[in-house]
Amino acid sequence: MVRLPLTPEDRERGRLLGTTLRDARGDRTMTEVAAASGVPVETLRKIESGRVPTPAFFTVTALAAALDLPLETLLQRCAIPTDRASRSA
Repeated sequence: MVRLPLTPEDRERGRLLGTTLRDARGDRTMTEVAAASGVPVETLRKIESGRVPTPAFFTVTALAAALDLPLETLLQRCAIPTDRASRSA
């Protein structure tokens, strides 16, 4: 199966995801969040830095649960203006 190249919107959404997770982590270390979520520290580091802009759904849900971050909030914070416009149509 061939994976399609990421669009600029995909990369921006990944950047927003990383920023949101980093902000939600607060004073906790990556190691603490990784242990609580079951996600490897290196994976968390790559997501937060934007190097993995489209992580697996279950990875995102595990991190959100460990950070007490509702998925709805995560969705809202990662929406880019074109997403918001297409949802209201």
